Amino acid sequence: MALVGLFACLGVAQTAGEPRRIPPGTRIDRLVVDKSDHRMKAFRGETLVQEYEVAVGRGGLGPKRWEGDMHTPEGRYRIDRRHRSRQFLRFLHVSYPNREDRQRYRQLSAEGTVPDDAGIGSAIGVHGQPQMVGGGLAGVLGLNWTAGCIAVRDREILDLYQAVTENARIEITP
Repeated sequence: MALVGLFACLGVAQTAGEPRRIPPGTRIDRLVVDKSDHRMKAFRGETLVQEYEVAVGRGGLGPKRWEGDMHTPEGRYRIDRRHRSRQFLRFLHVSYPNREDRQRYRQLSAEGTVPDDAGIGSAIGVHGQPQMVGGGLAGVLGLNWTAGCIAVRDREILDLYQAVTENARIEITP
């Protein structure tokens, strides 16, 4: 157990330019995303294991309102499933929408703000970089380029895909 803690501390203290790695066997049960700072922290209990630079939705700050608004949701969710993706290397699905998201969507729909053909959406996740040649800015982290998801480097999503526990919490803040 002490060895896992030591490796976790070493993982956070990596120098710039080195691949960010989660020590083998480490389990992550909570992710915290700060959209405005383009950072995501990975925790085991209360212990910070790793920190990542992320890209978020190009819709800017503010919560996701409907499918296609390009906003990354804000709130408390779970990583409720994982899968391989043709578009991205790996995909950790976020349990969006939650109760608050559904209430917001109903209110905006009642006000006539939601486009007629827009549902609430559901395909939100943490994923790697686009699996295409010449992705342009779509591979740059620290910028808002996703359609509402949270993106990390490919090597990082491979580590997260292995380390994130079933039903891990994810908190997304403005």
